[in-house]
Amino acid sequence: MSRSLVIKLTAGAEEPERANQAFTVAASAVAAGAQVSLWLTGEAVWFAVPGRAESFELPHAAPLADLLTAVLEGGQLTVCTQCAKRRNLTEADLRPGTRIAGAPAFTEEILTENTQAIVY
Repeated sequence: MSRSLVIKLTAGAEEPERANQAFTVAASAVAAGAQVSLWLTGEAVWFAVPGRAESFELPHAAPLADLLTAVLEGGQLTVCTQCAKRRNLTEADLRPGTRIAGAPAFTEEILTENTQAIVY
């Protein structure tokens, strides 16, 4: 039975090291073969908008756009429903493969057997 990792990122570009760490762990877990679900909340939702990850820079860190691509190719990227609404974002505004979901879906994911949840 494989193990799942659910990561919730609560910080955006205003906290670059925390934001990049969440994406780095998510992409590394995908590469290791884990089932990965990355949730973006608060200001982190902007990373799901095309062009935003590409403009993010953090010295000595992997490019956020590359990490995001790895998560989208091997895992699930989710934007918080309420956070998206507060920013007038719809699925049409987000990268292909990104879903919008709320607390019930997050709760279901983190309560699944053999799942580890991390919040950044």
